[in-house]
Amino acid sequence: MATNLSNLRAPKKANTNRKRVGRGMGSGMGKTSTRGHKGQGSRSGTSMMRGFEGGQMPLHRRLPKRGFTNIFRTEYLVLGLDRISELGEAELTLETLIARGILKKRNGLVKVLANGELSKPVTVHAHKFSKAAQEKIEKAGGKAVVIA
Repeated sequence: MATNLSNLRAPKKANTNRKRVGRGMGSGMGKTSTRGHKGQGSRSGTSMMRGFEGGQMPLHRRLPKRGFTNIFRTEYLVLGLDRISELGEAELTLETLIARGILKKRNGLVKVLANGELSKPVTVHAHKFSKAAQEKIEKAGGKAVVIA
C-alpha cells in the first residue's frame, strides 16, 4: 500500500507517556516506585558501574586479555586499482570519491593498492600508494599524485 498523507502514522511507542513513579497505588507504580523491597537498587543515590554483577567478578575481568589496540593508529580507506578502473574516471580526486559515496569522511585518508589492473591512463590523487600500485598506474600512462 502506498504511503501518503492520509495514512501516515507515528512509529510504535513514539507517543507513549514517560513512566511517572510514586503517584499512588492506582498507577501500578506507587509505594516502592518500581524499586522493589530493600537491597542496593532500592536505595537513593545508587549507581552501579556497567557490567556490575552484584559483587561477583564481572565477565570482562574474568576473561583473559589478549593483544594490543593502538589508539593512535591512522586508518586509511583502501582503494584497489580494480575499483578505480570500474569508476571509469580520467582523474580521480577526493571530491570525486566523496561525490560517488565511496569516501564517507571529508577528511578521510585514502591508500591505493595494486589489486587488479588498469587499462586506461588515470590520474589518481591519494594520501598513500603502494609501490606496485604506483608502478601499475604509471605503466598504464597515468599519474599517482600524493596528497600531503
